[in-house]
Amino acid sequence: MKNIMTYKGYLAKIEYSDEDECFYGKVEGMKNDLICFEGNNVEELKKDFKNAIDHYLKTCEELKQKPEMQCKGSLNVRLGPELHNQAKIKSEEKSISINEFIKQAVEKYINIC
Repeated sequence: MKNIMTYKGYLAKIEYSDEDECFYGKVEGMKNDLICFEGNNVEELKKDFKNAIDHYLKTCEELKQKPEMQCKGSLNVRLGPELHNQAKIKSEEKSISINEFIKQAVEKYINIC
């Protein structure tokens, strides 16, 4: 993956600021909390990312709050009517739910990429 870092289940997108001459990142998909970090080189960036995640988790623990996760295990997928219908037909043919069918399709895609 390009411009992506992961640590302890958190995913962050990395960018470069030409104006500030540094790398910076933000944990994506957080609704209530913000986790940002930066570094002048890759080593500093990785270190600050890990420190930011560890600090966030420690703060949540101290406040007795559950840390926010980016992915909760459910999502809404907009397929469009035709693809939705085709998926429903295939799931019926396999005698599985459409959710299970889509889950299997995503697992298969991830394993071949």
